[in-house]
Amino acid sequence: MVEARKARAVGINHVALEVGDIEEALAFYGRLFNFKLRGKSSTSAFIDLGDQFLALQKGRTQPADEGRHLGLVVDDKDAVRRSLADAGVQPLAGPFLDFLDPWGNRIEIVSYENVQFTKAPNVLRGMGLTHLSKNEQAINELTEKGMAPN
Repeated sequence: MVEARKARAVGINHVALEVGDIEEALAFYGRLFNFKLRGKSSTSAFIDLGDQFLALQKGRTQPADEGRHLGLVVDDKDAVRRSLADAGVQPLAGPFLDFLDPWGNRIEIVSYENVQFTKAPNVLRGMGLTHLSKNEQAINELTEKGMAPN
């Protein structure tokens, strides 16, 4: 019997976080990050991440996240650390820069230089981030997969 061909997952277009209020969520995340708003309504907002986006959806009802989290990649992790302090947000204990937003969404901040994914040069150019690069460990991981940046 021939097995049917399965689709291959190739990336993430967006992640949706449930929040209590769209305007409050935009204000909160706006204190932490410089971002472009892709669009919004009374029940949702879309934060542009270049070729991806973060969706904020009204309606969070579950308790705060523990292990479940979103790893959000940034160009300057130390700037996020400072913004969290300025906003009075205490990072969670542990080896990573994690925090809970006001609705209990757990966010882990990851530096672009450390992650295995690479934005295409045209996307980096469009985002004004052509100065970003990968560290040696990330380059080695990408090289092992045949995906080393040029």
